[in-house]
Amino acid sequence: MRLTGDFLATALTLLLTVTSAVHACPPSDRAALLSFKAALNEPHLGIFATWSGTNCCTNWYGITCDPETKRVADIILRGESEDPIFQKTGRTGHMTGSISPSLCRLDRLTTLIIADWKSISGEIPTCIASLPRLRILDLVGNKISGAIPASIGNLSRLTVLNVADNRISGEIPASIVDLKSLMHLELANNKLCGEIPFNIGKLSMMSRALLSRNQLTGSIPSSLANLHRLADLDLSMNRLTGSIPFQLGSIPILSTLNLDSNRLSGKIPTILLSNTGLSILNLSRNSLEGNIPNVFGPKTYLIALDLSYNNLNGSIPKSLSSAKYVGHLDVSHNHLCGAIPKGTPFDRFEASSFCDNDCLCGMPLPTC
Repeated sequence: MRLTGDFLATALTLLLTVTSAVHACPPSDRAALLSFKAALNEPHLGIFATWSGTNCCTNWYGITCDPETKRVADIILRGESEDPIFQKTGRTGHMTGSISPSLCRLDRLTTLIIADWKSISGEIPTCIASLPRLRILDLVGNKISGAIPASIGNLSRLTVLNVADNRISGEIPASIVDLKSLMHLELANNKLCGEIPFNIGKLSMMSRALLSRNQLTGSIPSSLANLHRLADLDLSMNRLTGSIPFQLGSIPILSTLNLDSNRLSGKIPTILLSNTGLSILNLSRNSLEGNIPNVFGPKTYLIALDLSYNNLNGSIPKSLSSAKYVGHLDVSHNHLCGAIPKGTPFDRFEASSFCDNDCLCGMPLPTC
């Protein structure tokens, strides 16, 4: 039997239609993305103009699908990027609107990044905590308000939680300590209040915790010492009180510790300054007292040590002269006394590093 040209054309069309449907995202995922899009306005770059057609897995800006299931896996929308669409317009992104709960219908989502759009507002949809596969939640650099969902701890696979530089208020949810896979926690520059969860040390995978510029109160949890992978801890510019837990000095790979601009009191733990892995330490603008521990040595490598604006007394430790490197030192605005040690590294520092103490003397201050 001979096949006519019309029959072949029809058969080919049907085959292409079926093949296209097999490789397209499900209509439910497409509908969820379009509902998400409807709640936002991006007037300059035109990224949502690419969100057309039936297949959201192909050429939809910022959308990636699982190659096997064709379900939406990643939404990556950054307002600051080197992508050609940004270079062509010569500007960073600006987006208004809010994050639609329709995203929660994308139950295979692993990455949700909606970052640095400056003016996205509204709250974090509570249902985001029900996305079972979510590994990255990054909403930095917007105007998102409200609280972090109380059930955030349900996201057992979450490795990155970044909601910094927003207007988020309320307390840090108690359930956050259930994020067993969490490596990066960034909550800086919000309006968070209350205390840091006392058992935050349960987050055994965490390597970075940035909670600065909030309104956090209470003491620094000593359980932080259980975070053996922690390299960066920033609790600065809050309202924390009490003493610095000496246990922080035993964190094996801690390299950056910023506790400045709080209301901390008591003495500087000796073990903290003897931790040779610590390269940046800022304890300035607190109410710390007592002597600066004289525990520096040849393995000390300090990019920056800032102890200014406290109530420290005694003299400057002579052991600092034996340090391998001290890049920046500031002990100004304390009650220190005595001669500033001579030689390296002190011969590189200006008078501002030592000013406004009770009776420090010697170069670069007036002679004793």
